[in-house]
Amino acid sequence: MCRLLTVKSETPFAIGPHLEKFAHIAKNSKEFQGHGWGCAFQHPAGQWQFYRNIKPVWEDDLDRFGETRLLVAHARSAFEDKDIIVENNMPFCDGRTVFIFNGELRGVKIRAEGRIGAEKIFNTIRRFDKGDTQQALTKAVAIIKKRTRHIRGMNIIMVNETGIFVSSYFTEDESYFTMSYRKGSGLIICSDPYPSEDNWQNIANDSVRKW
Repeated sequence: MCRLLTVKSETPFAIGPHLEKFAHIAKNSKEFQGHGWGCAFQHPAGQWQFYRNIKPVWEDDLDRFGETRLLVAHARSAFEDKDIIVENNMPFCDGRTVFIFNGELRGVKIRAEGRIGAEKIFNTIRRFDKGDTQQALTKAVAIIKKRTRHIRGMNIIMVNETGIFVSSYFTEDESYFTMSYRKGSGLIICSDPYPSEDNWQNIANDSVRKW
């Protein structure tokens, strides 16, 4: 039950202030989000740079990152407090697509490699991605829903050169699993609205969309 953030702008923005707000959200979440965190951000030439740390995001130095036009961040709440190693921290990336996940699934019957459930879900989606990431995400989510005994929540953000793709699905705890977004000079997608900021909209449950 993690926290997710994606920020995109046509002009460079400072990474630190967004991570500070994200850290506040993670620290004050009703679920513990302190099993490490990670982020990915693009350089002007388009290549991704990654950072992961096993300490909570609110204890890290968030002013080190400079500027970017595209940021993806993830604060981890490990399932049943297991497998807490930095290698399991998202974002995951296959060289093309950056992936972050938040959710809780029980009784999942899918064949996919991965150290943890999130990585298995990513690899399931990748198997269907022949160039249309939205179609692959939609197909994979439908299959996972059919092959899982119970899904409390399953929120996914995927980012590549073709767009930002968001899938949101939950059966419990609407206030916790509902993701929000805000459009202005750029786009912000987050597990919760930034504190004391207006003009956020909810992402619909049981939806897959592209920005």
